[in-house]
Amino acid sequence: MDRLDTLRMLIEHDPKNRLARYGLAMELANRGDLRESVAEFRALIAADPDYAYAYFHCGQTLERLDLTGEARETYRQGIEAAERSGDGHARGELQGALDILG
Repeated sequence: MDRLDTLRMLIEHDPKNRLARYGLAMELANRGDLRESVAEFRALIAADPDYAYAYFHCGQTLERLDLTGEARETYRQGIEAAERSGDGHARGELQGALDILG
């Protein structure tokens, strides 16, 4: 069983497992399965809307897909999530990514 299978099994047993879903989304992105990665990040965001780093990595993956408008909106939503959760570091990273997009 490879890493993807293990992560999918963990999610199957516990769909709200934030760490497993984040790991799956990152593994998919690393393997070049960008659309599936975005879907997993979006599922993670739906389950935990204050998890700011999911927005950051989702935005980066959207950029890799040349979906700049969607990336920009994802970063904006992530900034709001970081503000809700009081995560100044994540907010700064998200703002930096948004600023680069212009």
